Amino acid sequence: MLGKWLGKKSAPENDETFTAAEREQLQQFRIPGYEGPLPAAWFSRQGQQARLSLPFSAGPQVLEKLQQDAQLGHYQWQLDCQVEKLPNSQPELPLIYGNVIVISSGKGGVGKSSVAVQLAVALAENGASVGLLDADIYGPSLPTMLGGADEKQQINDQNKMQPHLRHGVYVSSLGFLADSKDAAIWRGPMASAALQQLFRDTAWPRLDYLIVDLPPGTGDIQLTIAQKLPVTGAVVVTTPQNVALADAEKGIAMFRKVGIPLTGLIENMSHYHCPACGHEEAIFGQHGGRKTAESHQVPLLAQLPLASPIRQALDQGQPLLTAEPQHPLNAAIREMATAVAAQLYQQAKKPV
Repeated sequence: MLGKWLGKKSAPENDETFTAAEREQLQQFRIPGYEGPLPAAWFSRQGQQARLSLPFSAGPQVLEKLQQDAQLGHYQWQLDCQVEKLPNSQPELPLIYGNVIVISSGKGGVGKSSVAVQLAVALAENGASVGLLDADIYGPSLPTMLGGADEKQQINDQNKMQPHLRHGVYVSSLGFLADSKDAAIWRGPMASAALQQLFRDTAWPRLDYLIVDLPPGTGDIQLTIAQKLPVTGAVVVTTPQNVALADAEKGIAMFRKVGIPLTGLIENMSHYHCPACGHEEAIFGQHGGRKTAESHQVPLLAQLPLASPIRQALDQGQPLLTAEPQHPLNAAIREMATAVAAQLYQQAKKPV
């Protein structure tokens, strides 16, 4: 009764914290590639403004579940990505290369280079500073997929090669230095030396991520990468068919033997997507990538379709993300980029 006469009021609501129910709901929120709930410190709010702060690259599509949530959707959500430089295999080298992700495959023909290109473009679309190194020196295809194959790389006053800026990505490739019809007939040691020179003698800007497109297989160049370059993580690309999966397993084993963290597996050409009717057919088999990932205890980061619009865009030197940003097929590519960046970060932060 005394409280009534004294005008006692309930404690004011804190405009900078979430309610208990909202915090519980945030614990259920997930993003591709990150296992389990996100740390509570990554969520903040002030009044009706709410923010998700991530230490890795992600696209605005990760906010959709928050924006559509019955309890959390009334906030005006913003995404803030500040990419953290992670430990790598050569800690004595400067961190100007950012987080180095090598894209590998046990065999050719699985679409490794197209995955590398689309990953790089998607990360750049999210606002990250991204480099792309074409280490597939026997068959450099990135100039074709990114355009500008006839534009040669220039040498600056410091005798460094200037990377091309294509679709928001800084690209260095032997394909920009030699005639596109010339064959690179090099023995292993010469090829490995050329790769190191291409990496170190390119005038890279300060990067968040450097994507390295390796040649297929498990030979000299892959060993050079493991021993000489500051690698943060490796991604193995495969298709669902048994012959590709057997070679992918060799790639997984190789990275583990040389001590390179395995970020995960990407299953390319997971199914055929008909552009006319939208029908999907698993022409190379089903669940092969998932079973291989589970048996080797590595994350399955993405399952990308075999689709004519993706192939046509790359053939024309205009990745689908930039040629048709609203195309439905881009959703899987953007999700892949978030999954790779998130898993790369989470693995680096796991206690040894």
